[in-house]
Amino acid sequence: MLDRAMHDAMANAIRALSMDAVEAAKSGHPGLPMGAADIATVLFRDHLKYDPADPKWPDRDRFILSAGHGSMLLYSVLHLIGVKGVSLDDIKAFRQLGSKTPGHPEFGHTEGVETTTGPLGQGLAMSVGFALGERLLAHRFGKLVDHMTYVLASDGDLMEGISQEAITLAGHLKLNKLVVLWDDNGISIDGPLSVSDTTDQLKRFESAGWAASRVDGHDPVAISKAIEAAKKSDKPVLIACVTTIGYGSPNKAGKSSSHGSPLGADELKATKEKLGWKHGPFEIPADIRALWGATAKRGAQARAEWLKRLEAKPKTKAAFEAALSGDLPKAYTKAMKALKLDAAAKPQEIATRRAGEITLEHISPVLPELISGSADLTGSNNTKTKDMGIVKPGDFSGRFIHYGIREHAMAAAMNGMALHGGLIPASGTFLVFSDYCRPSIRLSALMNQRVVYVMTHDSIGVGEDGPTHQPVEHVAALRAIPNCDVFRPCDLTETAESWDCALQNKSGPSVLALTRQNLPQLRKDAGTKNLTASGAYELLGADGRAEVTIFASGSEVSLAVKARSMLLAEGILARVVSVPSIDRFLAQLETYRKKVIGRPKVKIAIEAGIRLGWDAIIGADGTFIGMEGFGASGPAGKVYQHFGITAEAVVAAAKGKLKR
Repeated sequence: MLDRAMHDAMANAIRALSMDAVEAAKSGHPGLPMGAADIATVLFRDHLKYDPADPKWPDRDRFILSAGHGSMLLYSVLHLIGVKGVSLDDIKAFRQLGSKTPGHPEFGHTEGVETTTGPLGQGLAMSVGFALGERLLAHRFGKLVDHMTYVLASDGDLMEGISQEAITLAGHLKLNKLVVLWDDNGISIDGPLSVSDTTDQLKRFESAGWAASRVDGHDPVAISKAIEAAKKSDKPVLIACVTTIGYGSPNKAGKSSSHGSPLGADELKATKEKLGWKHGPFEIPADIRALWGATAKRGAQARAEWLKRLEAKPKTKAAFEAALSGDLPKAYTKAMKALKLDAAAKPQEIATRRAGEITLEHISPVLPELISGSADLTGSNNTKTKDMGIVKPGDFSGRFIHYGIREHAMAAAMNGMALHGGLIPASGTFLVFSDYCRPSIRLSALMNQRVVYVMTHDSIGVGEDGPTHQPVEHVAALRAIPNCDVFRPCDLTETAESWDCALQNKSGPSVLALTRQNLPQLRKDAGTKNLTASGAYELLGADGRAEVTIFASGSEVSLAVKARSMLLAEGILARVVSVPSIDRFLAQLETYRKKVIGRPKVKIAIEAGIRLGWDAIIGADGTFIGMEGFGASGPAGKVYQHFGITAEAVVAAAKGKLKR
């Protein structure tokens, strides 16, 4: 531990860079970096196992700035410790278009940023996935995986509802290598925290199975002792660090006015004078840079020792590197091929949720990186297979996680596992509860993470559960998220292909919308080509130029097939196009899209959801048979009849358009 003067110099370097950057941008949040600078200095200088020469070293400690509005704290530290991807020019370009230092940390955009944060609570919840990923891989690879996850969280992070789900999950699983440093400054945008919250956070965390303590967030010795104790805990740990927001500012310290606005030129000058910082804008003296640069030595030594352990076990090294690569093994390709052959040879009338389970039964044994789970709907989602053991408190030998009724935390934790590396997270809930997962799904897409969201009970086919459980707008809403593949397969073959697309896609999430009700096996081919990958394809032709083309997804494809037979019986040539993924189809070349859509006189789409999105295929003048409101309680077949989503309705619409 350095003497107090040297510590203050290092912490003030963070404060100065943060204040200068926010002032230059005329935008930003200086209060948190100023208040939490002592915490970050102690953590990075004395505890964090991190080598700035290799910010992606697999066994590094993870630092997650859940309070993403304080991004300048992270950018300042990354620059000061010597991460090459964050230069002084980058600091000067804070919040400018195209800069590496955007307003909130963005994964993949700035070297050294572990995850995108900004929506409060998300970073904290993702950290549970990071810590869980570390424990799962440590069980498989031993001491090659042995690191901590540290989180800097704000009052806002702890107030967001997702935090409750996250901390109870972490406490239940005894994720003892997770440490949350709470910037306990008692201030929110509206003023003192007391205007909106009086929660005893230490008792709250302790009741959830955490160890919790409170220290002076400006006392480096106290902070260091608390972190040292946390590293030895058998529980996840909360350290409440009592700080002053805007520390050092004569007129704004301890006030909400320092939270989200530049200090202003006069206050900036006065603050630097009070801190004893005599240097110009963006100026860091050589001796202070040297102090920060020295922090890299500990991380470099730890990485060198880790590399020796890695090289000492060639077989383990090969498996470890294969897991980190994210590539699918050859055995996976064989398993998927065998599954499609079985589907064609032995047609079954099953729900696509069961088809998803069959798919997992084939691929899970050859894909140890796949981590599955469910939000207390295991028997309904069908996301657990016999080869998956259960992840239990302190026991991480399994590959199936009982998330409990915590959809928010489940989705965020999956992001954390994906970001950690070496794992492919997939979990299930009902499609109607995708609303609870949506913020995390959006972040999966934004961060280009391979996360598989299995969403069953995908339509009014839920039947008796009624409109609260019958999703009608959810598929369309999920399709609206950029870089998110949404699949609604019609049978076992399409379900297997949807899983294949999801696993092959290493740059974005996938949603698999699966049925509760049984469906016939419509695909008869046993070919190796993945037709679902193109988003849409002709399932049944018309044996001539079609007058009618029926487009459908999921459970409604079988209705389209029935309607086609009825039309053919009346001498009307019709064809069926299965559309398991509108997103994928619209991304195809125009020539392919035109070929699949064709030029029929009548275009009809049928889906047990709202019309939004279908006009891109059938046009504004096309006929859509689906939902306009919410569902109704009753047996699935009768509910479909009630809302007019039937083969007979398709036939009537076609004949009406043809005037026959």
